[in-house]
Amino acid sequence: MKKTIYILILSILYTISYAQEKEKDIASIKKMCGCYEVKFNFTETFQTVSDSTHNPSPTKKDYGLEWVELVEETPNKLVLQHLLLVNNQMIIKHWRQDWLYENTDFHQFYKDKTWKYVALQPKEVKGQWTQKVYQVDDSPRYEGSASWIHKDGKDYWMNTTDAPLPRREHTIRKDYNVLERRNIHEITDYGWLHEQDNRKLLRDDKGNDIEIAQEKGLDLYVKVDNSKCLAAQNWWKANQKLWKNVREKWQTIFNKKQDIQLENTVDNKPLFSHLFDLEPTTTKEETDKIIDSFVK
Repeated sequence: MKKTIYILILSILYTISYAQEKEKDIASIKKMCGCYEVKFNFTETFQTVSDSTHNPSPTKKDYGLEWVELVEETPNKLVLQHLLLVNNQMIIKHWRQDWLYENTDFHQFYKDKTWKYVALQPKEVKGQWTQKVYQVDDSPRYEGSASWIHKDGKDYWMNTTDAPLPRREHTIRKDYNVLERRNIHEITDYGWLHEQDNRKLLRDDKGNDIEIAQEKGLDLYVKVDNSKCLAAQNWWKANQKLWKNVREKWQTIFNKKQDIQLENTVDNKPLFSHLFDLEPTTTKEETDKIIDSFVK
């Protein structure tokens, strides 16, 4: 009897501990929302293969004003939409990040607009959060699972996963086709940072990789008053229904739990161009049709 009570007490304490850690995780994720002055910094650190066909990328430094909106929240899912402000007025729908608690379904990037479906066991993701990152058109980009760490004055999440070429390089580099990203998202006293240690890989049809180069990235998100991003907030109010329809369509594709392969262009236009040209009042039937045309 005493042993049973002891086991029951341990089980209750274990459950409470997990619940408390989960609340800390959610608080950290929500701290990424708001208005930020962002500095983007990337530099190629090592050229593993050095010849005339592999020219290193120039160091990239850029900055911008970004609004991060919490557009969905349930106990096990948070959806954060990034909106980039150009000249404080022009709004560009930027990347999106979903955070899913103890998620077991993954679409891992392989290469050439192809994502492989992978299912993990619940015990493999116990207490973890999956960060799913999407393109500006809400098509898949990359995702990975790990635990948030809240220790020694640090508050961060770290994962390594494969991704397509970044937007800054996909038009200028043809010598690699996979970016292995080690992503660190850390909450700081000034806002948050996104640190990257990346490997540029050339992957063949059998899945064999050749490392071409390595890269360091550091994006600094400095919190500013939300009023500086008012134009982005108003833009989202006017356009959120359109993009909710797009998200829901993509979710039906992900729910099939199978590999995804996408066309590069349809009618000589990439997907984001088709969607960015739409009016906010465009019907779901029309956005569904556009997305379906890109899925092979």
